[in-house]
Amino acid sequence: MAGSTFPVYKVDAIVQFYRTEVLTGQEAKLFSKSDITPSPKAESVQRVFMRVLQLFRFKPECHYVMPLSGNVQHPVLYEWLTPIMSVYIRMCELLPFCHVFDFWLHDLINPKSKRTIIILSAIQNYLHFRKQRMEIIADDQQSFRSYKDRVKAYTREIKEAEKKSEKLTTIPPEQQAEDKELDAAVAELKASVQHQYQDVNAVNETVSQCKTEIAEMSQKLTQRYVGLATLKDELVSLKSHIVESPEELRNEMERMKENVKNIRMSKELLDERLVETQMLVQRVNQLEAEIQVFLKQLQDLQSSMCETYQQKEEVTLAAMNETLQKELKSLSNEEGQLKRALAMKLDKESKQQIRRQKKREVKDQQVRNIYGQYDKIHQKREEIVKMIEENNRETKKLREKMQELGEKCNRQTQKAQEFYEHLLTTVEHYDKRIESIVVETNADTLKMKSHF
Repeated sequence: MAGSTFPVYKVDAIVQFYRTEVLTGQEAKLFSKSDITPSPKAESVQRVFMRVLQLFRFKPECHYVMPLSGNVQHPVLYEWLTPIMSVYIRMCELLPFCHVFDFWLHDLINPKSKRTIIILSAIQNYLHFRKQRMEIIADDQQSFRSYKDRVKAYTREIKEAEKKSEKLTTIPPEQQAEDKELDAAVAELKASVQHQYQDVNAVNETVSQCKTEIAEMSQKLTQRYVGLATLKDELVSLKSHIVESPEELRNEMERMKENVKNIRMSKELLDERLVETQMLVQRVNQLEAEIQVFLKQLQDLQSSMCETYQQKEEVTLAAMNETLQKELKSLSNEEGQLKRALAMKLDKESKQQIRRQKKREVKDQQVRNIYGQYDKIHQKREEIVKMIEENNRETKKLREKMQELGEKCNRQTQKAQEFYEHLLTTVEHYDKRIESIVVETNADTLKMKSHF
């Protein structure tokens, strides 16, 4: 008792605690400091112990039950002895949990002030600890119930998602023919797209050739403009000296008309080629729009596949949680059975305590063994709780991996969009250049017409 591991409270604190937490009604009002010090009253101490045992589901009526037969001489003596012995037995079972291992019958019948203060402070310390543990257990139960509700909601959502995935994956017989037709049409479209890409490449080559021809024609036109300017100068210089014949002028005019006709024919050919190139560009734009539609469909299929994989992983995790919950239930059932066995054995000991005082040590050892089994079961339960926490951590890691994969998919889609925008900009650039070339050719033809 000297090396106690619990604090010894003051008498005022003990009286206040037992008035508020243990005793009720008139008993709390009548309980005072004089019942403990300087000479504690046996009746008040026994009453306090009975109320403490009542907190642990041992009602005061249980202490007055006689386990003997009715044909006994002087039953009044037994009736006086049974409550004291019952309280003593129960307190001997309770106080080791409070770290008091030397409780005697003398502490009930003829208590002393120091020992009663120490015992009451030990019980007070244990009740504080019990209250804290009960609050923690209540919080854990609430969290466990909330987790159960979440698991039920998740299982419902998983079942609904499985049904939806089955509906999405299974093609009805009415739409199987359409699916086959769509597959064939997609294959044909891919083949046609490849052919059209080849056509576009050929058109680009022809456009480049046309550009080179136009550049050559522009160079020739500049040379001709220079030649005309020189001829004009020569004509001006010659007119001053020589009078030209009308036949030569007519021949030169006919030659100039033939040159104009040739230029018009080349212009018409260029216009036809430009029209053909514009048609090809429109076809290419249509094909690009169709390709975008197919890309969107492929992205939707990828997202649906990712959702199905997530649902499968959630189903596996739910199965693991169900198995762990079943193990917890089995362990809780074992705990209940052991507690019932303990209660039955304790009742039998309380009824046969007077007859079996000599065998009491053997029974105490059995009780200690049972408490050891209870501690082992509690340890198993803590291990299972740790397993559940590890599973929750693994689920968090899997979710983080899924998020990383989603970010990678988004990056790839962004890259594809940037590539597509780059292609659109290049096509627009080519269109603008073709339009500028057409405008320049029209301007040159107008100049030629005005000049001729």
